[in-house]
Amino acid sequence: MAFATIGTKGITDAAIATDDIADNAVTSGKIAGGVIPASRPNAQPLIINGDMAVAQRGTSFTGVSSGSNFPVDRFEFYPTNLGTYTIIQEALTSGEAYNNGFRTALRIDTTTADVSPASTDYAILRTKFEGQDLQMIKKGTANAEKLTLAFWVKSNKTTTGQVNLFDLDNNRLVSGTYTISSANTWEKKVINFPADTTGAFDNDNALSLIVEFFLDGGSNFTSGTAPTAWETRESADKNANNFAIGSSTDNDFAITGVQLEVGEYTSSTLPPFQHESFGDNLQRCFRYFYKMIADDMFYSKSRESDRHRNATIEFPTRMRATPTATVLTNPSGFTPSWTSLSQDRATMVGTAPSDGYVGGSGTIQVTAEL
Repeated sequence: MAFATIGTKGITDAAIATDDIADNAVTSGKIAGGVIPASRPNAQPLIINGDMAVAQRGTSFTGVSSGSNFPVDRFEFYPTNLGTYTIIQEALTSGEAYNNGFRTALRIDTTTADVSPASTDYAILRTKFEGQDLQMIKKGTANAEKLTLAFWVKSNKTTTGQVNLFDLDNNRLVSGTYTISSANTWEKKVINFPADTTGAFDNDNALSLIVEFFLDGGSNFTSGTAPTAWETRESADKNANNFAIGSSTDNDFAITGVQLEVGEYTSSTLPPFQHESFGDNLQRCFRYFYKMIADDMFYSKSRESDRHRNATIEFPTRMRATPTATVLTNPSGFTPSWTSLSQDRATMVGTAPSDGYVGGSGTIQVTAEL
């Protein structure tokens, strides 16, 4: 039986019912952009500060060669004596990332090269997740979800880099690669990762997943093959496509607009980046790091006989765990100590340098990073 083709003007309202449309007949490509809002299983972006807008610790650090460094909140650059770097929160004023609404980026510049890194050395950029924030991925079940990672990247190098999803709860790894086609040009990359029906994420506030951009490494990390399916972690596979940022002082790497989506998307079907207000973004960062700079922050009188003073500082949001606290600056002559720390507040005590002394300006920071 043949059917005639009719235009949309020949179809009356409600003439086509749900049963008349075959399963999978209506695809994302057939729907005009903006007609149906992008659906996400989480109300907020999974990656915090993906636009690199919040930088509580500072906006520029030089001579970086080892240890944990945060040029912007939630994104940690961690080299192990593989070169020396300047890391900054870069202000954007032009380019395709700027044209797509991004005003800041994280930038890494090599200042001292290491062309022959030791076998165990590496340099990575990473962001980390609590297990309780990942349950919608349904990892380790028959209904496990695929994932899509997208970001804007720019470098002087035209090369292939590697980014890994590392499941610490189950010691599992999967990788994706991206190619920088044009030097010194902002390019958007979209990487798909398969679902993993093996190994569920723990439902707690501990570290479960790392997204790691492997930027350089010695032979312990470069001698394998980037796994396109989830596998038991092999160190040799983590940097099979070596970006080698530390190989020359000409090298740089900049990134912004990092988003992780539940589901499989292409560049044309990817949901738009969720731009949060700066205040909402900052509030989410406070869960992991909080820096307070205030006048008259310290200290109230608690006992005059021996100039005993104390202060209690309430955090703006509950921190991930009981933090580590550091006094960066304090009123002259006053050296405080911590009497109690919790996820909600910190209390300090000390001895005032003189009678009647009640305080001055100071700076503290508390960290509960994963």
